[in-house]
Amino acid sequence: MHSQHLIDIIKKRRDNLDVTQDMLADISDVGLRTLKQFESGKGNPTLETLNKLGNALGMELIFRVKNVTIK
Repeated sequence: MHSQHLIDIIKKRRDNLDVTQDMLADISDVGLRTLKQFESGKGNPTLETLNKLGNALGMELIFRVKNVTIK
């Protein structure tokens, strides 16, 4: 679901804003455990969770669907 690149972008944005994981969990309404798993590359967050994190960090996340064949 997620790539290391996405994890790195979100972690860097959080660090640049001087926001701790605890703070981000609070302002994004995402569980601290979920956030820690995501940032360590072990979790598999939903699109809703990624959107909450992005919104809390002032980021616009755009999701694309590629290579879809509909019959």
